[in-house]
Amino acid sequence: MKMVSSSKLHKAQVALKNMLPYAQSLHHIMNRLLANGYAPPGVSEKRTVRRTALVVFSSDSALCGAFNTNIFRELQKALAAYRSQHVDVTLYVVGKKAFDFARREGLHVARHYEKLSGATAGEPLAALADELTDLFEKQEIDRAELIYHRFKSIGTQTLTSEPFLPLTPIAADNTAVSTATDYILEPDHKSLMTALVPQMLHLQLYTALLHSITSEHAVRMIAMQTATDNADELIDELTVAYNKSRQQAITNELLDIVGGAVNN
Repeated sequence: MKMVSSSKLHKAQVALKNMLPYAQSLHHIMNRLLANGYAPPGVSEKRTVRRTALVVFSSDSALCGAFNTNIFRELQKALAAYRSQHVDVTLYVVGKKAFDFARREGLHVARHYEKLSGATAGEPLAALADELTDLFEKQEIDRAELIYHRFKSIGTQTLTSEPFLPLTPIAADNTAVSTATDYILEPDHKSLMTALVPQMLHLQLYTALLHSITSEHAVRMIAMQTATDNADELIDELTVAYNKSRQQAITNELLDIVGGAVNN
């Protein structure tokens, strides 16, 4: 299982690595446009949060250590915070484990997705991004947020709570953009933003999925290695115990033979 996870991790890392340059470039362009005040009012309006949408990324299968447990804790923490502010939460779930958790906890899930991987994974997420955008523009939700693991290395995956809507000038590394540059835009900023905003929102969800999948395989590979090490250690301990028991049995038999010889 470790070898399988290692192979899947390599493929996921390649997909994420190939996506990041495009994602960072698009983030850079969008951040500069947002910093210059070109944000479309329909998706950038900041208002009092009374209804929010949470998009939670988990795995479809188990045996991945504390990967899903950490997601569940972050979800419970977010739900508690919103409930304390009397905010209604609509839950969108990516991954079977988070859906099962929500069902056990009695949470209503508006939509859930399973087995999102490969070339077609972006299609349902694009539809979800369009749905969330439509809900936000109709003021049926006032905020949307993503909860997922951000992959940094095989040994480091950061649990991330990331704003999705409304649009704000946030850089690819989640640091705020403070500088603004006046660009000459062709054909005009409205046409450009109309084309870029849906792409950026689609990409943000897809990038979160790639981070989550890569983190899952990394955690599972480490968990399988840990399980292998623990099994090897247990085998060594049992082998020593078996040898001691066997030696004790042989010693007892020798003592019986010697005792019988002496009595005769």
